[in-house]
Amino acid sequence: MTAFFVQTLNGLASASSLFLVAVGLSLIFGVTRIVNFAHGSFYMLGVYIAYTCATSLSGALGFWGGVLAAGLAVAVIGVLVEMLVLRRIYSSPELLQLIATFALVLIIKDAALAIWGPEDLLGPRAPGFTGAVEIFGRAFPTYDLLLIALGVAMLLVLTALMKKTRFGLLLRAATEDREMTDALGVNQKLLFTAVFALGSFLAGIGGALQLPREPATLAMDLGIIADVFVVVVIGGLGSLHGAFVAAIIISLVKAYCIGLGSQTLFGVEFEFSKLTLVAEFIVMALVLVFKPNGLFGKPIIHSQTSAAVELPLGKPSNIQLGALLAGILLLAAMPAVFDEYTSVLATDVLIFALFAASLGLIIGTAGLGSFGHAAYFGLGAYGAALATQAGFGFLSSLFLGAALALAAAMVFGWFCVRLSGTYMAMLTLAFAQIVWSIVFQWDAVTGGSNGLVGIWPPEALSDRDYFYWTTLTVCGVGVLVCWWVVYTPFGYALRAARDSTVKALAIGLSVKRLQWAGFALAGGLAGVAGAVYVFSKGSISPEVSAIPRSVDALVMVLLGGINTLLGPVVGAAVFTYLQDTLARSTDYWRAVLGAVILLLVMLFPRGIVGSIKQFAQRRRAA
Repeated sequence: MTAFFVQTLNGLASASSLFLVAVGLSLIFGVTRIVNFAHGSFYMLGVYIAYTCATSLSGALGFWGGVLAAGLAVAVIGVLVEMLVLRRIYSSPELLQLIATFALVLIIKDAALAIWGPEDLLGPRAPGFTGAVEIFGRAFPTYDLLLIALGVAMLLVLTALMKKTRFGLLLRAATEDREMTDALGVNQKLLFTAVFALGSFLAGIGGALQLPREPATLAMDLGIIADVFVVVVIGGLGSLHGAFVAAIIISLVKAYCIGLGSQTLFGVEFEFSKLTLVAEFIVMALVLVFKPNGLFGKPIIHSQTSAAVELPLGKPSNIQLGALLAGILLLAAMPAVFDEYTSVLATDVLIFALFAASLGLIIGTAGLGSFGHAAYFGLGAYGAALATQAGFGFLSSLFLGAALALAAAMVFGWFCVRLSGTYMAMLTLAFAQIVWSIVFQWDAVTGGSNGLVGIWPPEALSDRDYFYWTTLTVCGVGVLVCWWVVYTPFGYALRAARDSTVKALAIGLSVKRLQWAGFALAGGLAGVAGAVYVFSKGSISPEVSAIPRSVDALVMVLLGGINTLLGPVVGAAVFTYLQDTLARSTDYWRAVLGAVILLLVMLFPRGIVGSIKQFAQRRRAA
């Protein structure tokens, strides 16, 4: 019982900092309807700025002044981001807004690298709270007790702000119905800027308060943002008290897993400490299955201007089909002029083209959001690798990898399609993280963090040209399947369900069953891409199923253009080429890549192919 009580206190201390960061994101989303991927970067900046202040000025002034300075500095940065970037894309599709904030993550990460360097920075302990108190015979840090008190105090302050002030009234009104507040004459721009400043301030404070507990690192942004997303979704998007309760639940679950350690139940040994990597996502998945809007959330009313603006698909003309055939023949002939490095890069482009096209099938044709598509890419890769190690041939391994991805997509998709919007996207993220945790920790089967090596194609395909042609054939057929599906009765039914669920139901379509089938098909095709990928690299590691890989696929689709046939393929080619070229050209390639993505998002909100189509239509109309 003593250990249980101490672990409870540890969990509550972690919950306080998590709440400060999560409630800021929840408030921002509630008003602006933007899922701000850069919120984790604001948290990271808070830690770094607090470190600079605490090490530059000694004593309590340096530390506590640094905490306040970090919050204010991050608030200013948040205001600049909102005014210079986000204000220009409020009317863009939600996924496009997500990619814009992801571009900011890349830029901020390299800015922190340039200012503070790549080394981890360990800050000083909090003056006046460096000791510990004895609780039931165990020492417990006084700073952690302070964090618990600060978390409760901040909840009370924010509650009073929301209920007792005009600003809070406007925030609650905008959260309930943003368009109505605009119709009543509320200054939307000022309100959005104010809430972004408040949310950024809370993220900076939350990060600064973590300085005595963990060092400042460049990986903190993506490390915290997943937990923050989980807390916000479990509590209910836009809910203040929901974020507080969810932060406590998640932190206590992780603390208890650590406290339990290794336990034997019914003769089987369970490593509960390993569940800390995935416990919050399991909780989120369970909550969303039974409470689709979170514990305290309400159905989200999105602004009408946030609807997708992509042009409708038309059947390809004979000229377009001829151009497609010519393009395939050109790709087939290109090995004659490739050097070895270019051949490897071209192979990667083909693989990621299928990966992106499969995601485009979900986002464009089915109108479903997915933040976890890398799960099926990774399962296809691991399935093919394990099949090869078991003695299966190349084609059999490809088939088994795709089958594993398809089976997982069928299981996960059954739950995911019962939600919609941001909640569905977050559930796909939860399932993807569960997959990542399994492959990361199942050492006996997947090799754990080391992955699997020596997965090479058969001798007949060992020549780079032959493997390129094989990749072109397999991935090309997969992309053509994605395109073909769009014009089948199944594809038309998916598009009908996307454009008007009520009308689709009225004419007898089973919307959820259609979406489930589309989700499973896309997962299977992503598995094909993953299976080819493992043979192209000769090895596989858990990073193929991690969040950054899913974000890469989203960037590819959105760069090319949603609801366009060539969009995901073009986006995959552009993104892969830029990432490879910039990584070899500069140490700050992430910032350059982020700036390019941000520029493309702002100048071509319909994506590269979508913007070209729109320009061509305007020329014809003129």
